Amino acid sequence: MNMQNNTFTTHLSRSDSNVLLNSVYHWMMIGLLISGLSAFMVIHSAPLLHLLFGNPYMIWVLFLIELGLVIAISAGINKMDVSTARILFILFSVIDGMTLASIFLIYTEASIVTTFFIAAATFGVMSLYGYFTDTDLSSWGSLLFAGLIGIIIALVVNFFLQSPMFEWWISVIGVIIFVGLTAYDTQKIKAMGEAMAGDDAQSLSRVAIVGALALYLDFINLFVMMLEFFGNERN
Repeated sequence: MNMQNNTFTTHLSRSDSNVLLNSVYHWMMIGLLISGLSAFMVIHSAPLLHLLFGNPYMIWVLFLIELGLVIAISAGINKMDVSTARILFILFSVIDGMTLASIFLIYTEASIVTTFFIAAATFGVMSLYGYFTDTDLSSWGSLLFAGLIGIIIALVVNFFLQSPMFEWWISVIGVIIFVGLTAYDTQKIKAMGEAMAGDDAQSLSRVAIVGALALYLDFINLFVMMLEFFGNERN
């Protein structure tokens, strides 16, 4: 009887984990689609292009808004309605798409598409690894977080230095970090789904938004870092 109960519990945990991950990937894809549409609208609107990229400090304003939204969603997710969390995630996706429009001013569309698919394939492989591996990746967390902080500081420093070599090394390290984060975050979301077996749908929906935000950020940053290697600059 105990063995049957344990088997049933394990099956239930895996079921909830799969439901959570499906919801996470669903909202991640929605976020990517919204960001793509947002970038498309900006790049085809001269007034928006001038507003966003005519002033070099506007990008920093958008970055601070994005940072505020990430903090609001991550820190306040347990206190807000699911609908509010979804609205904030959609708003974040719109703003991030506006900032991503700048890559179309720097790189050719063909190389952007190629890099996107390379990043998508890499993300997919690492996410599958994070889901199926029996290796506990929790020990990666502190190291990856430290590397992420280092990347952010390096990007701020290079904003003033404008060093191509420094930028190249930032991208190398960045790709390694976001490849690792993709596997780490996937496994973490899977574990959360298993731990939440039997929880209400509202709780799972809240966690799905946070998970979607995490994987969205992993993918987008991996894609942007890879443009350093696969993107062809416009003449």
